[in-house]
Amino acid sequence: MYKGAIKMITLEIPGYKNIEVKNVVFDFNGTIAEDGIIIENLKEKIRELSYKGVDIFVITADTYGTVAKQCEKLPLKVEIFNKEDSSEDKKRIVESLGYNVTVTIGNGRNDIEMFKKSIISIAVIGKEGCFSKTILESDIVVNNAMDAIDLLLKTNRVKSTLRT
Repeated sequence: MYKGAIKMITLEIPGYKNIEVKNVVFDFNGTIAEDGIIIENLKEKIRELSYKGVDIFVITADTYGTVAKQCEKLPLKVEIFNKEDSSEDKKRIVESLGYNVTVTIGNGRNDIEMFKKSIISIAVIGKEGCFSKTILESDIVVNNAMDAIDLLLKTNRVKSTLRT
């Protein structure tokens, strides 16, 4: 974190509430990676998000076995878990971080339970698609991970999307 960084992201949502974001949790494949490779230019966007002082996590079953290499040197923590019960593992991680200060970003069926346990959930459609029921469980739907991160960097975007 650079000198003078803020400690969190504050989202002021008129007619709803103010939300303090301390954690951002990403799914890996289909969300920030395509075919196991982080999407071009996304590493710099993740670094930019880290300058806001939030803790960033990538949680995955690591289908391609590439997450460690792809995320090395990035300001985030990687959690790899059992491929058989990934939905419950993701939910457990978000619960341990605190649902009321955690934003989740994902695209798969196994992201539904973590979406239910976060203060804001963002579904990413992307090139690998998005499970339809995950979209229905999300608060916001975007086209790609860059747009998801920009919602947190340019907070008026969230304000205009979620205001009542």
